[in-house]
This record gives sequence, C-alpha cells and structure tokens, in this order.
Amino acid sequence: MRIGCTERALACLGWLARYRSAADALPAHLAIGVDGETAAYFQLRRTGYVVVGHRWSSGDLPGDIDLIAWQGSMLCFVEVKTRTARDATPAQAAIDAHKRDTLRRLARRYVRQLPGKAAPPVRFDVMSVYLAPGKKREFEHFEGAFGWSEGRERDSR
Repeated sequence: MRIGCTERALACLGWLARYRSAADALPAHLAIGVDGETAAYFQLRRTGYVVVGHRWSSGDLPGDIDLIAWQGSMLCFVEVKTRTARDATPAQAAIDAHKRDTLRRLARRYVRQLPGKAAPPVRFDVMSVYLAPGKKREFEHFEGAFGWSEGRERDSR
C-alpha cells in the first residue's frame, strides 16, 4: 500500500513539475521513457525486488542502465522500453546488439565496484511498459533476456 501511495505522490509531483516548467519540458518521446522507467521501478518494488540504481552510469563510459535491482541474491540489470501503443513490433525488440554490448560493459563496471571479492550472480532483464492513454498500464518482464555474451544465453559471470 505504501508503494502505491508513493507512486501516486510522485506522479502528482511530476505532473506539477512539468506544468510549471513547460518551456523546459523534455521532448515527448523522452518524457514517455522517463514515465515508463518510473512505472517499471514501482512494478519491480511491488514484485519484491530491491531497486538500488536508477539511470546508473559510470561517468566515463557512454550509456546508462535504466534500473539495477536485487532479486534475492541475484543482481538484475533491467533495460526498460516504453511504448504508448502495442504495435506489430514489441518494445523489447528495440534492444539491438549494440545496446546489449553497452549494457554488458556498464554491468561489468558496476559489478567491479561492488564490495567483496566474489561477483554475485547477474541477470539481464528487459521490461516492456505499455502506457496507452486511457488504459491500465501493462508490463512484460523478460527475465534473463540475454546473457554476458551473444552466443550463450544466461551464462554467468
């Protein structure tokens, strides 16, 4: 229940911020992406994940990781794709080989900076968020969508 209240409060504050600074507003496609990441964050929290990172970047490597979360002892790097309609092409299809390589590179950097000698088990997930106007939000969570290398799915670090 607290997560739902927090989510609604954050949505209201976001709306207010966009209303007050309409001149500085993000382009529509970027604003939709931010809304989708926020919705995915709360969906992960509702399903028991502990989210520890949002739009994490290393500072010297290009790109970012949308969400980083723990599911028990499994460290999950989650790429969020948001759409306002269900087209013939699913949202998760937008993650090409270049994007997967970028996410892997960033994940390696993140894991290296964790305390301890042994790296935790890692999984790369994709969450598709559908925010169709006037409809209930829909989520599709693809756990283990890709692995550390293109040749082997679900391989471990």
